[in-house]
Amino acid sequence: MRRKLLGAIFTMCIGWFQAEASTDPTIMTDPKETGNLTAATLSCNLTNPSSSIKGHYWTRNGKIIDKSESTSDQPYTEYRIEKIDYHYAGIYECVFRSEPQVNASIEVKAPPHVVAYKHSENANEKDKAVLICVSHGYPMYTDWTWSKISEDDSVKGAGPITNGTDDKYEIKNTPNKTTLYIKDLNIENDMGIYECRGTNVVGTGQDQIQLRVRSQLAALWPFLGIVAEVIILVTIIFIYEKKRKPDEITDGAAPLKSNAATNHKDKNVRQRNSN
Repeated sequence: MRRKLLGAIFTMCIGWFQAEASTDPTIMTDPKETGNLTAATLSCNLTNPSSSIKGHYWTRNGKIIDKSESTSDQPYTEYRIEKIDYHYAGIYECVFRSEPQVNASIEVKAPPHVVAYKHSENANEKDKAVLICVSHGYPMYTDWTWSKISEDDSVKGAGPITNGTDDKYEIKNTPNKTTLYIKDLNIENDMGIYECRGTNVVGTGQDQIQLRVRSQLAALWPFLGIVAEVIILVTIIFIYEKKRKPDEITDGAAPLKSNAATNHKDKNVRQRNSN
């Protein structure tokens, strides 16, 4: 008898909880998430609202989307994405202004957008090169890979690069950034094009970096060029000053002195004649 009574009470409690649950606000989203779509219309349909609806709006990654707010009391709202790429990927939410406020989320996924921090890097022989790629979009990328690209398959080092290969390469990854360190650079083997590749659940994106390796003597050339310019400039100044220096005895100096003495002598003669 006691067991029957407890069973009846348990059954009544389950029915009460089910009845309460059936009256809770519910939002049906369409689609649940997007993937491999170039465009989409997101929609939310609210059932069993707990109070009157005073409006609704949409957010992306927690920020209200411009021009998505409405004062409509309808339990339905939609938002159109004309082009799905890394600019518009993220977590979208439809929010109904009621008491209490209710919302639901839709994941908009897009292939990764991968871009090199610098598309051209210069480094000196025997030094270390640092190549960086970053990514944007949603979802965050779960896998990063590096490889060296070569038009000539015989070039040493061309192909996939793994972390710690010959103690020459080191790769450090975060969800939105990857860094490749190349140690003890060699002109013949390390100069070339490197590709970074990021992959998420939707697709793959990649970009390339041109690495140029300079000789150890390359840093001396600017200094030698400056020294050469200084030498040439000093030489030109020396030659110019030498040409401007007057001769110790000019061609017209002696005749001027003779004429002055002759005139003085003639003057003395005239004075004596007059006396």
